[in-house]
Order: sequence, then C-alpha cells, then structure tokens
Amino acid sequence: MATVFDVAQYILALCRENNQLPITTWKVQKLVYYAQAWSLVWDDEPLFDEDIEAWANGPVCPELYKCHRGQFQISSLEEGNLKALTKRQKSTVQVVFEHYSKKTAQYLSELTHRERPWIEARKGLKPGQRGQRPIRLDVIAEYYGGL
Repeated sequence: MATVFDVAQYILALCRENNQLPITTWKVQKLVYYAQAWSLVWDDEPLFDEDIEAWANGPVCPELYKCHRGQFQISSLEEGNLKALTKRQKSTVQVVFEHYSKKTAQYLSELTHRERPWIEARKGLKPGQRGQRPIRLDVIAEYYGGL
C-alpha cells in the first residue's frame, strides 16, 4: 500500500508540473486529506494507512507533519516514492489536485471546518484548542459519499 509520503510526493510533482511550487505545508496537508477522502469514495479503499487527525487548523497527518515541521513552504520531501502509487491512485490524486489546488490553504482549512468528519472528531474541543483525535475513515467515506 502507498504511504502518505507517496501521495505527498505525487502532489508535489503535480505542483511542479503546474508551476505551483513552493506550496505551503498547510495546503499539502489539506490536499492529502481530500485525496484520502475521495479515494475512499471513488476507489472504495484508503490511499494510505497513516491516520489523519483533527487539529485546530484542520486535518493533519502527524507523520507527514513530522517530515516538514518548522517549514512554511516546501518544494520537495525526503520521503516518498511516486512508483508506489497505482495508475488508479494517481488518477484520484490528480482529480483532487485539479479541483482543490486552485483554492488557498485558508479556504481549504475553512472548508474542512464546515464538514462533518472534522467537526465530529473535534467534538468537545474549543475552537483553537489542540487536539489529536483521528478522523475516522468510515465517517469520511460516509460524508463524502453523500455529497
């Protein structure tokens, strides 16, 4: 199975092709989240096994965060392998990229804040309060499958 790093590498490759580098780490996190969400709906399987948590500023994959921690923008990552993604997985990520990459990181964060998977995982936390609750894949699949 592909990893979150493989997906992030492919997103960076698409950014490179579309002259969108550097990209904020915040935006990469949201694109990874939406790629996972739509893979669950369109492909009936997750793209990667790593958890995505409901942080104050939206969905974040902690493993990916550790890789870019302290950086505001990135153009590359040390981890990840584009060859790990299947043709179908690349197609899913590409469609997500084409739709969401035109939006700002702030917009994507605000969008996730209006959507049930993030809201449910944040239940009981105050706005801006730190939280590390995973966003459940079944909730993601149900929500986005209903759109």
